[in-house]
Amino acid sequence: MSDTPRSHGSKSARPSPEPRELMAEAAPRPGTWTARVITLLPQAFPGVLGESLTGRALRDGLWALETIDLRRFGEGRHRNVDDTPAGGGAGMVLRADVMGRAIDTAMAATPPRWPLVYLSPRGAPFTQTRARTLADGPGVTLICGRFEGLDQRVIDHYRIEEISLGDFVMTGGEIAAQAVIDAAVRLLPGVLGNETSTEEESFAGGLLEHPHYTRPAEWRGLGIPAVLSSGDHGKVAQWRREMSERLTRERRPDLWRAARQRRPE
Repeated sequence: MSDTPRSHGSKSARPSPEPRELMAEAAPRPGTWTARVITLLPQAFPGVLGESLTGRALRDGLWALETIDLRRFGEGRHRNVDDTPAGGGAGMVLRADVMGRAIDTAMAATPPRWPLVYLSPRGAPFTQTRARTLADGPGVTLICGRFEGLDQRVIDHYRIEEISLGDFVMTGGEIAAQAVIDAAVRLLPGVLGNETSTEEESFAGGLLEHPHYTRPAEWRGLGIPAVLSSGDHGKVAQWRREMSERLTRERRPDLWRAARQRRPE
């Protein structure tokens, strides 16, 4: 059984009822933004990343996806990847030696300072700013946790960055990894088509995004704010800014405080 990561680069994804068929092996183009995912569930990828704009961008070679099956690096006949916690307690912990071999394989061909991220509920909150820095780099290697977590020695040895999607716990890191990849990939040149859309969305300026409206002009007795039909682009921009500020004050006071601190005197 080969330890070679499964690659999903230019023109490699094809529609199929079988998940594995979406992951046909193909070497990505040199310089292509690449997401490498260490996981016990390689069949979970590309998942939703193979759909819509991210899926089309994957097929067009704007980014590449590689999965590294952690089970391939397991110990013994049954390829064990976990063991009981030192000191006792419930659950199981991913072994340092197994994960270390997987990481060494995943990082062997990467340039210096390639991001290595562990999806963990105790990690720093994932933000739009972090998504942008990932998109501006060459790619990222993501470690999907399972069970009670990963042996701390691995995190310390490789100086792994821990990222959290929020204050909740999931059964594994695969969904979180797909969220991180999606947030970064949509910022890559050519993926969205309309590059200005990322400049006006939530968090782009430190504020939540303003409300949106479209046809019909009236729906169930509710109309579109008159200013949006005025044709006055200055008033529209002012209204959107005011709505963004109001929503941010009401829903995310932490963001509002940070935005006010960034404002010039």
